[in-house]
Amino acid sequence: MGAGVSGWRLARAVSMTGQLGVVSGTALDQIMARRLQLGDSGGHLRRALRHFPDQEMAGRIVDAFYIPGGKPAAAPFIKSPLITIDPDQTTRELTLLGNFAEVFLAKEGHQNAVGINLLEKIQLPNLFALYGAMLAGVDYVIMGAGIPKEIPGVLDRLSGHKPVSLKIFVEDVSAGDAFHIHFDPKSILPRKLPPLNRPLFLAIVSSVTLALMMKKKASGKVDGFVIESPVAGGHNAPPRDKSSMNEKGEPLYGERDVVDLKKIKAMGLPFWLAGSWGKPEKLKEALTLGAQGIQAGTAFAFSKESGFSQELKAKIIQGIHQGSAGVFTDPSASPTGFPFKVLSVKGSLSEQDAYQDRHRICDLGYLRHPYKKSEGTLGYRCPAEPTGAYLKKGGKESDLQGKKCLCNALLANIGLAQRRGNGYVENLLVTSGDDILTIGRFLDHKTAYAAADVVAWIMNGR
Repeated sequence: MGAGVSGWRLARAVSMTGQLGVVSGTALDQIMARRLQLGDSGGHLRRALRHFPDQEMAGRIVDAFYIPGGKPAAAPFIKSPLITIDPDQTTRELTLLGNFAEVFLAKEGHQNAVGINLLEKIQLPNLFALYGAMLAGVDYVIMGAGIPKEIPGVLDRLSGHKPVSLKIFVEDVSAGDAFHIHFDPKSILPRKLPPLNRPLFLAIVSSVTLALMMKKKASGKVDGFVIESPVAGGHNAPPRDKSSMNEKGEPLYGERDVVDLKKIKAMGLPFWLAGSWGKPEKLKEALTLGAQGIQAGTAFAFSKESGFSQELKAKIIQGIHQGSAGVFTDPSASPTGFPFKVLSVKGSLSEQDAYQDRHRICDLGYLRHPYKKSEGTLGYRCPAEPTGAYLKKGGKESDLQGKKCLCNALLANIGLAQRRGNGYVENLLVTSGDDILTIGRFLDHKTAYAAADVVAWIMNGR
């Protein structure tokens, strides 16, 4: 759904129906920092942080970012440091506390399970994000967008507050090079704490080969799989045949990209199906195929509790009613190199004119690629950053074509757009699954709906 769309309100609403509500763990450091600067409407973040084990740490972050009544509308958000392989104290604390607060609020007031979704492609924050979520009692960790084979072992160690490390994918390395990010919980939270619950780990996979590899070679126990098809929203795994495109310029997926569910079932681990499975008849089909159930995103993304602004949700729901909401699988928009599904929204970065109006800047850096410099140290580059800067860092000109700053756009989607000195306000780029028009089946001319309505429709067809 994008950063902050499946936030604590949506995850809590879904969990309270008895299903698994999942918060997005992407960019929660920036999301918390910016919401504090907007005045922390309702006081929810400050209430959550009052439950954090280290009140000195929580106090530092509140003092640094909270603005009573909110910042002036024309003022930019405070610029926070970009995360590196050796992040500073503020970055570590923001990441840890942002994930703690989001999970705490999602679990507040009920006893049902809550999960968190992280991306392997965004490696650098993940150790701190996982620990923060675990301190809040997260029940499931769900990860994809790469091969997260080290994460199960990380969860094992973090549950005992033990030091952890994560091998970082680095470009331009030589044979034998290895770079790791390290985190010792006791260095940031020295007080003695009881062992944490080790959350169940579900790997998001799009092939039998990847599922087998995760089961056999992961650093710890894999508790199940989410089998994601290429019609799911957000990032998609690239097709096996990367050269084939349809008439609209979208990557073509074929028979080789279809997952053999009989082989998945034979592995003996529970699995869920994702990507246009969020419908009553598809849930029944999934159960007959041996799945535990389904993962749904698109219908929930435009519910009352999602993080999208109410104005944006109303515009998109109107498009659904009119049958005009369309999704384009953009092969080049994402700096990750993965195909990325873009919903056509008038005036947003889905339109070429709006894309051309934006001057390239990379000041959030979640999708930067670490690379090895000639002197052996690490640098960071992003295909969506200014062209000259990227090329100077050794990037290829061919990588720049069509790249969009997802980091700034996804925060703009949830009302946290940065305002530039020249008056430019960061624009939207909305993602959605291919089945967006099908959610009109349960809207029945309504202009708004709740997450519980989606659950009732999927579970009972009503």
